[in-house]
Amino acid sequence: MLFRRTAETEDLVALTALIRAAYAPHALKGLRYWATHQSVEDTARRLSRGVGFVGEVDGELIATITLSKPDPESKVLLLRDEYTWSFGQFAVAPGHKGKGYGRCIHDAALQHAVLEGCQVMALHTAEPATELIEMYRSWGYAQVGTCDWRPHTNFLSVLMTKPLAPQATSNAA
Repeated sequence: MLFRRTAETEDLVALTALIRAAYAPHALKGLRYWATHQSVEDTARRLSRGVGFVGEVDGELIATITLSKPDPESKVLLLRDEYTWSFGQFAVAPGHKGKGYGRCIHDAALQHAVLEGCQVMALHTAEPATELIEMYRSWGYAQVGTCDWRPHTNFLSVLMTKPLAPQATSNAA
């Protein structure tokens, strides 16, 4: 998988379609994630507030993730912390799920975050999405609370964090 930052010329229609397709199974379960119905304008706005990455296989857009730096205006105290970043718009195309691409783009994005000073990565996801919560636990995240984004969603969200180790430096000559 080729991993890169999103470009100013990124095809936001294709990126939005990828995100919505990846979240469609959640919509079928009745979960109203923002990503299940976001517009192209929403995708652009969310990207503009963060650092976006995409993954491609043979020129096909198959994965994305958007990192967000601390938000001093967030209603969630943790997301205001100066060393805590979060991620969203995390999606893998349905035909490419289960192949490790999601973990790959996630880990590469976290490496970027560490280089930029992030010490803790946070996420929030639907409390009923137990399979996602378990996946994030297997990736080293722990549940630290809940947050409520209703009416933008129709569920209570779990808040999870993962401490990130700073890059080791060497003083060897």
